[in-house]
Amino acid sequence: FCIPARNWNGELVVFAHGFVSPTRRVAIPEEQLTLNGISLPDTVTALGYAFAVTSYSVNGLAVKEGAADVIDLVGLFKAKYPQTRHVYLMGFSEGALITALALEQVSAFDGGLAACGPVGDFGMQIEHIGNFRVLFDYYFPKLLAGSAISVPRSLLNNFDPVFNARIAPQLVKPANAISLTQLLNVSGISLPMTSTALIKTTIRELLWYNVHSTADGIAKLSGQPFDNMRRVYRGSLNDGALNAHVQRFKADGTALARMAVGYTPQGALRVPLVTLHTLHDTLVPYQHEVLFRQRVVQQGRMARHMHVAANGYGHCGFSVDDMQEALSQLQERVQE
Repeated sequence: FCIPARNWNGELVVFAHGFVSPTRRVAIPEEQLTLNGISLPDTVTALGYAFAVTSYSVNGLAVKEGAADVIDLVGLFKAKYPQTRHVYLMGFSEGALITALALEQVSAFDGGLAACGPVGDFGMQIEHIGNFRVLFDYYFPKLLAGSAISVPRSLLNNFDPVFNARIAPQLVKPANAISLTQLLNVSGISLPMTSTALIKTTIRELLWYNVHSTADGIAKLSGQPFDNMRRVYRGSLNDGALNAHVQRFKADGTALARMAVGYTPQGALRVPLVTLHTLHDTLVPYQHEVLFRQRVVQQGRMARHMHVAANGYGHCGFSVDDMQEALSQLQERVQE
């Protein structure tokens, strides 16, 4: 709990953190409490709000557990500070999905801010990560052990050394420039090709999530969720060869059913929600915001949803000013 030293406005912002590797021990991910080097607790309390955060009871895929944990956190805070007037749930990435789902399902919050989250379709997010891995394996074969749906424990425990030693050098070799361009084109990753550092960071991030989330996701969804059996890949120099030889995988029905029911928001908002997303988010595509808005419209809850688009590249690549503006918009809607 972080309470403003003076002039607390009586309102609480609960922070739902993003994905944490299942290889780490359960603890608050301190590195996620900063945005562009600026402390989120300090920023929020400077605006007059109290700030509260907790770890989740599990790491990895923790959508359901995370929702239960932040609800428990509200109860603990209100027991200590019963004068609390409004409670807002603010989540980034996986925490944004937790936020959107919680605001449809429970009454513990008066509003929410969901930033850079897979709120449109969780299955689409699984496909985005899986498709990038199979395309990477096609254009850069044998650099990563395992496959899109099977990751050796040795790679899970040593991803960064493997990436730095084996993959990063290949991304800057002139002989691989055509393969790199096709990888980005076919996977729909829009990046300025002059930015070698941005390309490297993006590829590392996408592969990191495949490596760290695959086995954990299969276990928690009771089945393998990635399916590209009918996917037609386009945008290469030879789409015929690509589609004939890229690895194919079939999802388990149980995993697909669980994703549809428990991991995809339906847009039935009980209270106001502001969504914030970078237009060029390469990890969680902006298309999630389009799909989520469509669901909100179908549910007739348009008045409870506001979206803020931030221009920029990268996952959660918005500024502190963007976040403050979104939080201000949320407060106005809740207090109308």
